[in-house]
Amino acid sequence: MNTRSRLCLLLALLAACTTGLSAPVAAHGTPRVPHTAVLDGARMQQTKLRLDRGDRQLRRTLLALTARADRWLDQGPWTVVDKPRPAPGGDVHDYLSQAPYWWPGRTPTTDNPWGCPYVQRDGERNPEVDTGTDRQDVEKTFDSAYDLSLAWYYTGDRRYADKAGQVLRTWFLAPATRMNPNLDHAQFIPCKYDGRAIGIIDFSQSYTAVLDAIALLETGAPGWSRADRTAMARWNAGFLDWLAHSDFGAQEAAATNNHGTFYDLLLAGLAYATGDKGLARRTVLDARARRIAPQIAADGSQPQELARTRSWHYSTFDLVAYTRLADIGRHVGVDLWSYRGPDGQSLSRAVDYLLPAATAAAPWPHPELDFLRYAATDVVHAAADAGDSRARRAVPLLEEPPGGDLWALRPAAEQLDSIAGRLTPR
Repeated sequence: MNTRSRLCLLLALLAACTTGLSAPVAAHGTPRVPHTAVLDGARMQQTKLRLDRGDRQLRRTLLALTARADRWLDQGPWTVVDKPRPAPGGDVHDYLSQAPYWWPGRTPTTDNPWGCPYVQRDGERNPEVDTGTDRQDVEKTFDSAYDLSLAWYYTGDRRYADKAGQVLRTWFLAPATRMNPNLDHAQFIPCKYDGRAIGIIDFSQSYTAVLDAIALLETGAPGWSRADRTAMARWNAGFLDWLAHSDFGAQEAAATNNHGTFYDLLLAGLAYATGDKGLARRTVLDARARRIAPQIAADGSQPQELARTRSWHYSTFDLVAYTRLADIGRHVGVDLWSYRGPDGQSLSRAVDYLLPAATAAAPWPHPELDFLRYAATDVVHAAADAGDSRARRAVPLLEEPPGGDLWALRPAAEQLDSIAGRLTPR
């Protein structure tokens, strides 16, 4: 046995003796393939094998991921019942959020404590929405569950699994703290609406990451029990039923901008995770003529998103939904990347439209209140992986997001232009 072999054996023995580690491996020692809705489980299994064999580049990326996960270990868990006043319906278990771009039209007084009527300021976020509602807490719940579950899958450190399980049980399952599976009071506007259909985007933009977090834990995470799996599946089935059959769900499905795209993502993700692969497949197939053809122009621009004051943000944001929907399509036999509309519309063309600004080759030629070049990094990665040659050439020129480029460990797009805030404990 040579020196290198002895060292590898010693490291393996040390790993086996380390307390607190419970790696997601099958009986024969191969990492389990997670049944993820968006992430490619087979690819993740191969990535974990490479990590276990000492891939240096992946280990550097893993350090960035575990740094994210470590920040969550002493935070939370969060619960929907902690808000200072319940949703308009009176049930503290109902989720409540406030429309971000609506502001008091008058100075609040004793007789008019909200400052009604509220007026819209597109792209200007009212800081009031982060107090008194569940929006920030649910974002922390989603982000922490995802980061922690990924960190556990790749390291086997049970601290991450235990914390992820605690976060999920508190928000979704424990009778005293659980959320009701509806969004009847999302993005309400004081003095105007008790809830709105567009509030579904509070969940549709990132809940599919929670579905993947659950799938990762189900590969053998310590503390994530059969009862947890059953209860979480029941919650997701109830949420899917509300999404598919509520009036708010129907309104959001009819949206012709990023709201509609994200609705499809959430519907397909929930359908796949709860076993309705037929609905997941139909949703992805329908997105071709229903979303890509009318919402992406022949030159790859997204006219509905360019009309906003934050056109760069919304162009990259919408493509997060499209690329994640394409990932679900891969699981149900639909190649969304290969679709071409009647005027050549495609996901690749939409990503290519961003490349000059994403690579700093040219300024973004549309209105943008806060241009962050790295917002496009993940969607360019997605296009490159799908075979877009221009995107592949662009990858080395992309700006690394705060906290590092984690694509190698979680190859599915995130909304990166909000990541700086997520990396700071709140």
